[in-house]
Formats: sequence, structure tokens, C-alpha cells
Amino acid sequence: MRHRIVLILGGGIAAYKCLEAIRRLKEHDISVRCILTKAAQEFVTPLSVGALSNERVFTDLFDLNDEREIGHIRLSREADLIVVAPATADLLAKMAHGHAGDLATAVLLATDTPVLVAPAMNPKMWQHPATQRNVATLKHDGVVFIGPAVGEMAERDEAGPGRLVEVEDLVAEVRQLLDSGVQTTAKTDLGSDALTGVHVLVTSGPTHEPVDPVRYLANRSSGKQGHAIAEAAATLGARVTLISGPVDLAAPAGVAVINVQTAAEMHAAVHAALPADIAVFAAAVADWRASKSPRNKIKKTGDAPPTLKLVENKDILKSVGTLKSNRPPLVIGFAAETSNLIANAKKKRKAKKADWIVANDVSEDSNVMGSDHNQVHLITEAGADRWTRMSKREVARKLMKHAAGAHAAAHKKTNE
Repeated sequence: MRHRIVLILGGGIAAYKCLEAIRRLKEHDISVRCILTKAAQEFVTPLSVGALSNERVFTDLFDLNDEREIGHIRLSREADLIVVAPATADLLAKMAHGHAGDLATAVLLATDTPVLVAPAMNPKMWQHPATQRNVATLKHDGVVFIGPAVGEMAERDEAGPGRLVEVEDLVAEVRQLLDSGVQTTAKTDLGSDALTGVHVLVTSGPTHEPVDPVRYLANRSSGKQGHAIAEAAATLGARVTLISGPVDLAAPAGVAVINVQTAAEMHAAVHAALPADIAVFAAAVADWRASKSPRNKIKKTGDAPPTLKLVENKDILKSVGTLKSNRPPLVIGFAAETSNLIANAKKKRKAKKADWIVANDVSEDSNVMGSDHNQVHLITEAGADRWTRMSKREVARKLMKHAAGAHAAAHKKTNE
């Protein structure tokens, strides 16, 4: 096997999805050793997990045979990655506070291996301030999160953020982390506090421009890239303001979120959130809106279709990039293009007075809109830097590491 991971299963109904995840991971030449918490064994059995992983399953910190042959210290350090899924609220709390009362938490506390966490719990539990504090602590410590997803829960009439991400998404994230060799812990050259004291402003998602009370103009932006950038900035210690259009995503932990609907609302929210040290405009803002939005639904009359008159929305990126005062020292825009990617992105950088532009091809063949992966070029004054295709979370991490480095260099120059 090319890679080895340790999969820690928490106690939740979503644990059954991990059986499929084990099978999928092995298909990709990834060896999976599993640890089941006591609660996890109420949902899946060591027998079924062992049959799929073809490895010994570990359950007890004080198992004499296991400790003699492998031991929890070796178990914690012989893997390339530790994955916690499903990560319950209880397990997250124990991780955040350094508990080591069972095998799973002892392994997590003893490891120097990168850790990926996939939460799954009731939406109220996920949104509880205590859970959000624990998540923020873990992210500051370098733990990588995927999810939770938004949707229906196992409990009747319960819905919201808290679902375990789909198996294919979890497997894709594991493969991305392993194949890229990304350093997921806080032990980077920049450190987990690289943006401490820095205010990062991020826009994300689409805008909805009403045509009448039931119809609107919009685009296919999912907000995944913008939300990932906000999460990455928070992981580096920044104070993050995320201004989001309508999306079906859970709010990143430790991030102040302002929800808006229209381009006008986003424009107002952005300027109200200034000053900022770094501003990243990842939202796909509608260029136009209907000149009038009637109070009643527009009805079909059997005659010619009604004429829809459009007017241009304010350009949010340009309005910030051209500020004479209160302009963020680093302004980053996005360019979603279907042709002449580099030329159009360079032109946009100059026209909008942005410092950097992240350019991506959103043509039909690119399969970028709404997906979990992206392939971008970073356009700066120095030229265009092509990045390989990677997950949007990794694009976000790489972008914010670049931004943190630029901020640190500018700060050092100012103090010289």
C-alpha cells in the first residue's frame, strides 16, 4: 500500500458510512487501521470493520496484547494521516481539551501526524457556542476539517449543518492530503498564528437579484471556494469577516458571518466591514439587476413576454480597489472566465485596481462551478503563476499562506 491512515470512528449513526469509506480507500491503495470508540461499537462492530479493512481493529487502551505488539504510541505515529469520522461533539470536546481517557483520544494526543476531522452531529449541537469554540481551538492547533454537510438528519424534522460529508468527498480529501504531501498541522514555516491580529474580509457565494417576489437572477456559484478561504484565514489566526450570498453551506467555525441576498446588500456590507488588512472577493456577484421589482408576481398574459430591463450593479471589487483611504493593503479578486483566461484576468486586475487576481476557467468542460476542486492561476504584478488542479480547500490554504507571507513582508518593510 502506498499510504497508511488511522481511521478513528466516533459514536454516531453516520459511522455506517465509514464502512464504505474503508472499502473506497483500499481501492486507492490506502491501508486503513481502525480505532472504534466505545460509542462507535453501538453502531458498527469490530468484526465488520476488520473484515473490510483486513487489519486488526483497536478498541481498548488497556488491551495487553495490543499494547505489547503495537501500542498506542506506535499506532499514533506510524500513519501518514489520522482521520476522525464521524467526529461527534463529545469527541471534538475531548480533543480540544487534551483528554486521553481512551484509546482514540490517547492516540490523538500522542500523535505528530496530520489530523483530518469530519464532524457529524445534530445541527443545534454543531452550532452551540461550546462546539464552535472547540472547533476554533482545533483549527488553531492545525487540525483540518471537512464539513459538516447541510441536509436532513436521521432524527425526524431535523435539518441543517451537521451531516457527515459524502463518502466520495471524504475519500477525495484524504487522497488530496496524502498525494500532495500537504502539511496539515500547525507546524509550518508561517505558523498557525501567521495572521494573528489581522482582519481578513472575504466575500463568497452568488447574489440573488429579484425580478418579482418569486423569481430572481443568479448564477451557479456554490460558495465553496469563498468559505474555504475564510476557514483557511481563521486557521492562520486571522479575525475573519465572511460576507456570504445565499449558499447551502455551514458557516466556518470562528468566523463572523454576514448573510446577504443582493449585490447592493453585499456592497453595503463590505464597506461597513472596513477597515481590513486583507480583502478577498471570491463572491460571484451579479453584474446586473432588474431595474424594477414589482410587489406582485409577473403573470403570463398570453401576449408577448414582458420586457425585462436591466441596470448595472455597483462593482464591489473596483469600489474597494480604488479607495483613496481605508483601502486594504492587499486586495484580491477572482476572475471566472470561459475564454482568454490570462489576458482577461490581467485586464481585470488593472481595471479594478486589485493587487492579485485568482483566475479560473469556468467553461462547461472545466467542471469547476459547484465542484470541490479548482484549477487556478494567480495573477500579480509579476505575472501569472499556474497552480495545479487541487481541492478548493487546498487552493484556499495556499492562497492564504501567500497572503500571510505578503502581509508579513509588507509589515517588516514598514517597520524598517
